[in-house]
Amino acid sequence: MMGEEAKPDTILIEGITFHAYHGASDEEQAVGHRYRVDVVLEYDIRAAAQSDDLSQTINYSAVAKRVLAIGTENRFRLIETLAEHIAADILQNFPASAVEVTVCKLLPPMRVPAQATGVKIRRAR
Repeated sequence: MMGEEAKPDTILIEGITFHAYHGASDEEQAVGHRYRVDVVLEYDIRAAAQSDDLSQTINYSAVAKRVLAIGTENRFRLIETLAEHIAADILQNFPASAVEVTVCKLLPPMRVPAQATGVKIRRAR
């Protein structure tokens, strides 16, 4: 279609899970929770696809290790802050043109039963 912009290539990393100590209350920070993080990296993968060469793309294992380190080595009151730190780190350390980060707290402590609560952010260079 005319005028329709091509969508960028994306690299997906879904379901990075870990136990960490983020939360608004002191109790949440003491007990901890399970978290799930999904990452979508915008990156032109054509060179990697043509060369079949890992050095021509973003190593998703390296990204996942950074997400895990940020999630487990820090304590934040808000998952919004956790998401911002993850997005900033990815843009600083990997050549993605943009990143979408979803952070979910699994089985959150609230009076209404819910499987998860979370935030999704998109940040670009």
